Amino acid sequence: MKFSYVMLPDYPLRESLASIRLADELGFHACYAADETWHKDLWLLFAAAAQQTSRIRFGPSVSSVVLREPTLIAQAAATLDELSDGRAEVVLSSGNFGLLAQYNIDWTVIKPLSRVKEAAHVVRTLLDEGSITFDGEFFKYSGLFTFARPVQERVPVKLGAMRGPRSFRAAGEHSDGVHHALSYTREAYDYLVEHFTAGAEKAGKDASAMDIGAWVVFATGPDSAVAKEAARSMVGLYASSMPAEQLERNGVDPNAMKPIVDALGAGDLARAIELTTPELGERLSIAGTPEECVAKIKREIEPAGVNHMILAITDPTLVKQFMGRELPEVADVDTQLRLIHDRIMPAFT
Repeated sequence: MKFSYVMLPDYPLRESLASIRLADELGFHACYAADETWHKDLWLLFAAAAQQTSRIRFGPSVSSVVLREPTLIAQAAATLDELSDGRAEVVLSSGNFGLLAQYNIDWTVIKPLSRVKEAAHVVRTLLDEGSITFDGEFFKYSGLFTFARPVQERVPVKLGAMRGPRSFRAAGEHSDGVHHALSYTREAYDYLVEHFTAGAEKAGKDASAMDIGAWVVFATGPDSAVAKEAARSMVGLYASSMPAEQLERNGVDPNAMKPIVDALGAGDLARAIELTTPELGERLSIAGTPEECVAKIKREIEPAGVNHMILAITDPTLVKQFMGRELPEVADVDTQLRLIHDRIMPAFT
């Protein structure tokens, strides 16, 4: 089982760089970030981090092929790969539908999955060959080339997927792996792995040798209740993007989420947190003491065949920035990174 840190790059950049250096020293597999306008630019951040680290890998999880043209994703990834001496990778998706709405883009009419599959082909081709001629449904090029060349023989190109089953199968068939966000039950991960494996087998690939990642809301610390309260504060914000089918696979009635989503839409963050019950918070996160986190991963996620935990660490800074709530007793990012290294990773070696 690999462990990675996924950040929302909203901290002061010096702090983010220090946390990435620490994750590198502790042996985390990768540092990922959301490639969204809401946050600081991950490509610039990771370019700086590449000069200060030696082992940890970098890339977006995820980058939207609607808002960022796929040849530009390939160009950025190749440049980052050279800067990091072969430690770049990318995870593609159609993007955050809430962000697309702020660009006045209606995701229901853009054929998101077809667009992502075509974009994956474009990124793969430009990374591998340095040029592309292509006449697709969404992207068209005539002799486009780039001098941005990766160091790795093959930069991993993966897909982010939530709803399934077609997106899970597409990830297995058309990419090097899948990052599945915001699921926490054995049922949800069995469903993911079943369809991801079907897609991989269709392409003649061994799914177990590919990256199968669980992107989860995470908080840990010595005080279980404090860590769970931090996660509960953020669960509604994340879960509001979960499709109804995914909520059901995680044992949540979509109707139970509607008042929370409505409160978030109205800007009433305190009400959204209030409506997120402790039971719902615990169901839709991995939080508590390190030992409690180990137990949930071993019970709900690892047995399905997931081989990569991608931890969206929740700390006081994020809770304050996003939800306006002061929780100073919650462990900061660096403390949680150390706890993961000392008391969670060893349970999976």
